[in-house]
Amino acid sequence: MTNVNTLIDGAKTIDINLSEKQIEKFILYKKLLQEWNKKINITSITEDREVDIKHFIDSIVPIKTNLFNGKLKVIDIGTGGGFPGVPLKIINEDLDILLLDSTNKKIRFLDEVIEKLELKNIEAYHGRAEELGRNEEFREKYDIAISRAVASLDTLSEYALPLVSIGGHFIAMKGPDVEEELKLGQNAIKLLGGKVKNIEKIQLPNTDIIHSLIIIEKIKATPTKYPRAGGKPKKQPL
Repeated sequence: MTNVNTLIDGAKTIDINLSEKQIEKFILYKKLLQEWNKKINITSITEDREVDIKHFIDSIVPIKTNLFNGKLKVIDIGTGGGFPGVPLKIINEDLDILLLDSTNKKIRFLDEVIEKLELKNIEAYHGRAEELGRNEEFREKYDIAISRAVASLDTLSEYALPLVSIGGHFIAMKGPDVEEELKLGQNAIKLLGGKVKNIEKIQLPNTDIIHSLIIIEKIKATPTKYPRAGGKPKKQPL
């Protein structure tokens, strides 16, 4: 029987007490993830406890930054199986979230998650961040851009910062060692209108896993020539 007991206990250690309704949604989310994963590769992490720790708890840890309070527009870049966007939405229903991914089969999965969990003001969108960043409908429209995507900070910044409104934040979710990435990413962050505000190191509850949240504030508008097209953010980082 599917349970989220590890999530419930872990959430308490970061001062989040899940309601019965939230617990039910996380259980259903996990069931859908495990069922779909038999048909298509959404994640290599499917075992109950591992999903709780490495997907669910990891996704809600950014709430500790106190940046997710109230009605905010959030874009989750490279969301994959919906992480961290869907768990953040379950915790705070007021968030207006766009789940962005370039893999269509994952978007189909997320459409079902949104429907079955009866989530409002959340959309799964098939596309690339460098395309959205040049589209006036999306450019500089978000209070928060967040990403667990596997890309270097200089590349991720070019994906994310053009989408963030001035005064908003980009949160890059990384592993324990971020010093080298920060050094290499400083030029890109500055060029794109950002400034590193804080780096929070967080140990996931009941594990020895340490993750870093790099919090970048958007202090001025991104120059119109960014983001660059044609895969340049990845091939030729700023």
